[in-house]
Amino acid sequence: MTFLAIDVGNTRLKWALYDAHRPGAALLAQGTEFLEHIDRLAEGSWANLPAPNRMLGCVVAGDIARRRVVEQMELWDVTPQWVVPSAQEAGLTNGYDYPSRLGADRWVAMVGARHHVLAQGAPRPIVLVMVGTAVTVECIDAAGNFLGGLILPGHGIMLRALEAGTAGLHVPTGEVRLFPTNTSDALTSGGTYAIAGAVERMYQHLLQHCGAEPACLMTGGAGWKMAPSMTRPFELIENLIFDGLLQIALQRFGDAD
Repeated sequence: MTFLAIDVGNTRLKWALYDAHRPGAALLAQGTEFLEHIDRLAEGSWANLPAPNRMLGCVVAGDIARRRVVEQMELWDVTPQWVVPSAQEAGLTNGYDYPSRLGADRWVAMVGARHHVLAQGAPRPIVLVMVGTAVTVECIDAAGNFLGGLILPGHGIMLRALEAGTAGLHVPTGEVRLFPTNTSDALTSGGTYAIAGAVERMYQHLLQHCGAEPACLMTGGAGWKMAPSMTRPFELIENLIFDGLLQIALQRFGDAD
């Protein structure tokens, strides 16, 4: 019972093929494709894969990107299914004003984060940070209630915005410094500390609200950039969205055995 998990982000599509639709399933193959190259999948990296029996994905890149992915999946006899955030799923309660308007990647990652923490022991509040094209900082209490979160620009968007709106800032990427003394380092350090400051603020909010130290989890392709600048202990998890998709798939599709 092979299972295909797909995460269509703002910049790239990530996919993973597992031997079952359950947490802890063995990874058979995985890959990444930039959105402009989605149309290569069927004749490229998917051409020789075992046909998946089930598929579940999340998409934030819009309906056009989703339709392009579905077209590539026509080489298999499998029904594409996509996560739409709801009021409750897989032990998580959605506190968004309009639950379906929450980004699907945020929702799926929170499901993965919740079950990751539960697998380690007693329930805890969670601060979840996803660092990609955009950065999100989510807060979940120990009972599994999503309380709310932040969205802010990622490193690249911050830099491009400054380049577009300010003369003389077309400079190479710099390093994160305590006291930057050149423009490249000032830009890179400013963006990094802005993200780290947002995480610290939400950590404090959740600590005060729950009265317990939150677990801090980080995921996303650019998460490693933030590691040296974080003010709280955290765990960097590479494939948290896939973990969430596996958890949701088990609930939706039933026992994988």
